[in-house]
Amino acid sequence: MCIVSIEAHYDYIKNLCIKYGSAGDEQFVIHTTAADIAFEREKAASEDTKGGKSAADFSEAYLESLAVYRKIAERMPEYDTFLFHGSAVAADGAAYIFTAKSGTRKSTHAALWREMLGERAVMVNDDKPLLRVHPDGTATVYGTPWDGKHHLSHNIAVPVRAICILERAHENRIRRITKAEALPMLIQQAYRPADPAALQKTLMLLDRLNVKLFRLGCNMDLSAARLSYNAMKEEQP
Repeated sequence: MCIVSIEAHYDYIKNLCIKYGSAGDEQFVIHTTAADIAFEREKAASEDTKGGKSAADFSEAYLESLAVYRKIAERMPEYDTFLFHGSAVAADGAAYIFTAKSGTRKSTHAALWREMLGERAVMVNDDKPLLRVHPDGTATVYGTPWDGKHHLSHNIAVPVRAICILERAHENRIRRITKAEALPMLIQQAYRPADPAALQKTLMLLDRLNVKLFRLGCNMDLSAARLSYNAMKEEQP
């Protein structure tokens, strides 16, 4: 477990992280500045422009929360951990992470799992979980307060059984894939630190990662969840 102390200007962060408090000595402290907030505003505006949208008018408090998580993500490789863009759901004690290009509706697929499995399915994080890679290549996924617009996360750590790359399709299909096939998407979806040493460590962790990998072509029907669940749970770790 890595304990981080956050010294922020706005109460937004305190409220965001209220369920993630932990006793003990922190491994490091996060400070934010006006320049950090300005960077997040410019980055968000640039992404909106690329997407053909008008720049959103985010509050400084919200932008500070983005700056905080960016600073955390920059440090995490020191602890064999990196931020990964995906929707992580736990079922019967094992975690399944769905990742995809933006707009593929990975959160919708995870919601179908919750509909199908009821209380047996628990959201770990619906947007930006942290993924720790152990020396043997197995992994643990952690919930964080940065969990998407629906705030579907829990302060839990769950061993990862599989990572699944989603694609839209009219007919549902799933297959195991090799690390070589999955690696471009894994790199794309992992946070890539600005610090060269941290980036190198992240790439090393991705190379070490040894979990089951799948590619799922799916529609948004409940049958897609049944297919993916039945296929992935049968694969022994």
